[in-house]
Amino acid sequence: MTSDTDRTEGLALIRGFMPVSRETEARLDNYVDELKKWSKSRNLVGPETLSSLWTRHVADSAQAVDCLPDATRWMDLGSGAGLPGLVIACLIADKTDARVDLVESNGGKCAFLRAAARATGAPARVHNKRLEAVISDWSEPLDVVTARALAPLEKLLGMTAPLIAKGVIAVFHKGQDIDSELTQASTCWRFNHRLVPSRTRPGSALVIIDDCERKSA
Repeated sequence: MTSDTDRTEGLALIRGFMPVSRETEARLDNYVDELKKWSKSRNLVGPETLSSLWTRHVADSAQAVDCLPDATRWMDLGSGAGLPGLVIACLIADKTDARVDLVESNGGKCAFLRAAARATGAPARVHNKRLEAVISDWSEPLDVVTARALAPLEKLLGMTAPLIAKGVIAVFHKGQDIDSELTQASTCWRFNHRLVPSRTRPGSALVIIDDCERKSA
């Protein structure tokens, strides 16, 4: 199970780029407790990462908020274990009109997301639907769409292009293969992007995209 040292180090990483109030810390604690509890019966995160939830997952997810600190309306695609969506919801809960829409097609994972949202009191709303259906029908205000460990960048652009076309900014967590993903995506898409190096995973980065257009065949 996650250790006190992991918690201390994870919170220190987060505080290195944003303030964490006592109330926010409590929400994150409750989220981690729920994740550990539900992981006993559901495959939410890799078993080998349960001892490093704070540093491996929570702090890593928190970086998305630092990229766009003024954003209040987020959508997280393929939320699964609530990473990064529920972590974001815990961090922005004190902002006016804050909400994170968690999109997940797996019913069991949605049950966890709802339980964790209740336990934390975070402003999260769960959609037990395929992400294509949610995106195609979306008409509410939205600032950011995000995803972590969901799909290659080329596919993520295909999924989120309708939102980006409406002015939504995309923030995607990417690993050490980011350069090859950018190269592959550029064969099919024109897109404006910037990379923010990860503070928690050397060689990884967050890709921020504010415009994209599919290239002509």
